[in-house]
Amino acid sequence: MTGSPPRPGEISLAHHSILFLDELPEFSRHVLDSLREPLESGHVTISRAAHQVQFPANFQLICALNPSPCGQFDGSLGSCRSTPDQILNYLNKLSGPLLDRIDIQVAVPRETSSLRLDGTQVTGETSEQMKQRVIAARQQQYRRQGCLNSELKASEVVSHCMLTDADHEFLITAIEKLKLSHRAYHRTLRLARSIADLDNQKKVQKPHLAEAMGYRALDQLIDQVRSL
Repeated sequence: MTGSPPRPGEISLAHHSILFLDELPEFSRHVLDSLREPLESGHVTISRAAHQVQFPANFQLICALNPSPCGQFDGSLGSCRSTPDQILNYLNKLSGPLLDRIDIQVAVPRETSSLRLDGTQVTGETSEQMKQRVIAARQQQYRRQGCLNSELKASEVVSHCMLTDADHEFLITAIEKLKLSHRAYHRTLRLARSIADLDNQKKVQKPHLAEAMGYRALDQLIDQVRSL
């Protein structure tokens, strides 16, 4: 937000759209942490001496980052030009509360030379097939609860994601192992509910929970660096 009176900034300009942040740790921690409240509430409130205004900020956040300052870290220090301390300082710009609000964290491996040479491509669903599955899952969510899974309140998440005792114990154990927060618990359930919807399953089951917990690449990367 800029100016006096305040004017909408990037997150409000991205309302009902996508905000893409490349090289995420290159932003200051203060700027990144200012995203936390809008990501939770869907709006941003600016208080100045003579003005208090609220702007909509219901956006989809998509980020990209290298695993280290030099961009060469692949799990070992053999080809990396950064020390473990330098990598941790780099990644620690991303606070735990911010990472809690990023539901899907995926590690993208470097393309191998063999794939470039022979033109091999991974086979699977086409974009159109994926689109139709997403549309069907969204329609199912509106029929079941009148809103998308991402819009469910904490109390509603529990009622729409009923787990068996064994599956609930699996989730709690995984949450404790990764040292995640109560917020991450509910966000993981929402994500597992969406995975089950994409799988056209009425109940959230252990495979859906396991897949949702698998999308914690940054937490796993930080633990990996700490063990070096």
